[in-house]
Amino acid sequence: MAATAASGLQLASARPCIASSRRVFKAGAANLDVNSKAVSWTKLASACHLSQSLEPFWRSFSLSSFKFNKVVTKAMSESSENKPVSGLPIDLKGKRAFIAGVADDNGYGWAIAKSLAAAGAEILVGTWVPALNIFETSLRRGKFDESRVLPDGSLMEITKVYPLDAVFDNPDDVPEDIKTNKRYAGSANWTVKEVAESVKQDFGSIDILVHSLANGPEVSKPLLETSRNGYLAALSASSYSYVSLLKHFIPLMNPGMFIVRLILVSYQIKRGSSISLTYIASERIIPGYGGGMSSAKAALESDTRVLAFEAGRKHKIRVNTISAGPLRSRAAKAIGFIDTMIEYSIANAPLQKELSADEVGNAAAFLASPLASAITGAIIYVDNGLNAMGVGVDSPIFKDLNIPGEKH
Repeated sequence: MAATAASGLQLASARPCIASSRRVFKAGAANLDVNSKAVSWTKLASACHLSQSLEPFWRSFSLSSFKFNKVVTKAMSESSENKPVSGLPIDLKGKRAFIAGVADDNGYGWAIAKSLAAAGAEILVGTWVPALNIFETSLRRGKFDESRVLPDGSLMEITKVYPLDAVFDNPDDVPEDIKTNKRYAGSANWTVKEVAESVKQDFGSIDILVHSLANGPEVSKPLLETSRNGYLAALSASSYSYVSLLKHFIPLMNPGMFIVRLILVSYQIKRGSSISLTYIASERIIPGYGGGMSSAKAALESDTRVLAFEAGRKHKIRVNTISAGPLRSRAAKAIGFIDTMIEYSIANAPLQKELSADEVGNAAAFLASPLASAITGAIIYVDNGLNAMGVGVDSPIFKDLNIPGEKH
């Protein structure tokens, strides 16, 4: 099981300072213990502006008292669990994640699953029905073993793979031509509602939901040449599918628990986490990314904000999306110009390097962790900073400006 075999990701930093207290983070919860021998209650109350009564005590406590310096990512092996740990751990042990949209070992969905597993989470995945047999066969025969290696040397374990087609909410939505399609033969219970019910029956609950789905049947067409059916299909598969997944999985989602302990008093800040993937085409013109896909990503980002409010208020679930840069995945190759986009990014982004899927996976692990307990409704850019650029600096127009950069 990934929850027992995987190592955790750790963000190592200088120790935070709150009065003279010491801090221990362990087992998915953050425990703040105060050394009563070193700090008296009076001094602590004075330093943090706390009164003796519990309610004002809690209202006055602020995590802004912490100060952090430069942060780096490193692996925290299982063998070091009982050793003193410096820094802030991303520890998802005991958490269960469902990642929708994993069909191979080189996309963002796979990378997110690996990072969550490295942090200790148990991994469940939903795979598009026509790709299910190939994916399960490759997994079983060890073709993904090299890609499954975690920072501590163990292999990521996928507890269960579910067939999923997130275009359909329930069996009544499935048209006859899909029901009789041979690519769906042998699979059952693969609509969103049925998958959620199956996960509930098998495991009872989840803590983390990841949407890594997108499809535009007319993505190679300019918007003016896109049909109504093609446009709506892109929105259905790439944006509404997230609404549907969250709607059906929320009843299964544990709100999570971020425990803060001061002296003998404990408080629980409950936050489950849901994450999706978007792209800069939602807000910038990317010629060639057509068929309504740019509109679908814009809808996904708008929905992220609305869902963050609704799911946060009603269910204490955080909702965020990661705007990832171009990746040479199998799905992206279908667009036809992914290599050009990667070259453009390297030439024009503030950080001149090719983006790795693991960098997006690590960002997802952070967003799923208690360290991101106050982050919701956000678009997190993981694209080497390309989103910040207003012009392409590789243009001949700028050849005389002596812009610093590396030749590639």
